[in-house]
Amino acid sequence: MKTRPKGYSLWLGLTIILTLAGIGTLIPEASASKACMIGYKAHCTFTPISTLICFFAAGMICRIRNRKFTKPQ
Repeated sequence: MKTRPKGYSLWLGLTIILTLAGIGTLIPEASASKACMIGYKAHCTFTPISTLICFFAAGMICRIRNRKFTKPQ
């Protein structure tokens, strides 16, 4: 079994949480007060912007994780 360095799981968990949050903003919800910028009532009224922010943050954390835990060759 492969052992991970200390702290790796935290960074991986943050990446997964932000990715799921980005996907969660796209979920349609009939009880939303306003339509989102795309034109339907979504879970988040700022859907395209909030989705991109979550995905960008997940990508940056993933990049930081790879740089921090990858051994130089």
